[in-house]
Amino acid sequence: MRQLNGLRRVVDTWDTLTREVEDIATLHELAEAEGDAGAMSEVEGEFQRAVAHVTELEFQLALSGGYDANDALVAIHASEGGTESQDWAEMLLRMYLRWAEKRGFKSEVLDLTPGEEAGIKSATVQITGEYAYGYLKSERGGHRLVRISPYDSAKRRHTSFALVEVLPVVERDMDVEVNPDDVEMDVYRSSGAGGQHVNKTSSAVRLTHKPTGIVVTCQNERSQSQNREVAMRILRSKLLERRLTEVETEQRRLKGEHVGAGFGNSIRSYVLHPYTMVKDARTGCETSNTQAVLDGALDDFMRAWLYSQIGS
Repeated sequence: MRQLNGLRRVVDTWDTLTREVEDIATLHELAEAEGDAGAMSEVEGEFQRAVAHVTELEFQLALSGGYDANDALVAIHASEGGTESQDWAEMLLRMYLRWAEKRGFKSEVLDLTPGEEAGIKSATVQITGEYAYGYLKSERGGHRLVRISPYDSAKRRHTSFALVEVLPVVERDMDVEVNPDDVEMDVYRSSGAGGQHVNKTSSAVRLTHKPTGIVVTCQNERSQSQNREVAMRILRSKLLERRLTEVETEQRRLKGEHVGAGFGNSIRSYVLHPYTMVKDARTGCETSNTQAVLDGALDDFMRAWLYSQIGS
């Protein structure tokens, strides 16, 4: 039903646009025949609105992937660098939660490992909304922060890194088949703030997919079974993303494109000192309003990257 409703919206949108263009053409003919300057001005306004509508629909070409309409799992990992990187990872988590809030999307933190002194070592959050994965897939990669460290008494400038993974949420087992014999489950006590069950029962779950070595954890739910269910959802998403990445890499190799790999290839830099700028290394999109970006104003960066993918 979700897929059907989505297809109906697409068809209805294009049907409406077709009628609008036909009406504009008719009004233009009448205004031109009568020499009515006021009517011509009105037609021009309607024409510009139709052009803007077409431009928006063209952008949907960048959101036509098989899983773009799905919800998304965003996993954030602090790099080496201790407290600095862990604080940066928490800033990124807040940024994506604020972005989801601005778009009216629902967000739920599924797993979170706090840092020893501040920040987080890692976190996984599910963002639920139309085309959540389509937009957020532009955020995959390394994110670099340059600032005066609040944790350095000498007030020196530090560079921190964090890795962002974005996975499509897959609801159906048919998308990814997972052999139960290939999954090893460990249980342990939850850590961090929580209810009475935290640190008292072994409700946290760690799943290891033996063929690939992928490890996922979940400890935020109240029961072991709930944590296992969420962990399996994350595992399926990771396996699907692995498959999609392999296909994409092979396509780029066949095209003769350079395929970068490794955490050191940052997709975006966030500079807070000695000047303020956020710049995307892939598209050149940039802004000096770093605070707005860290408060979730990511749409310009997402759109720039998605436009760059049309036809590629």
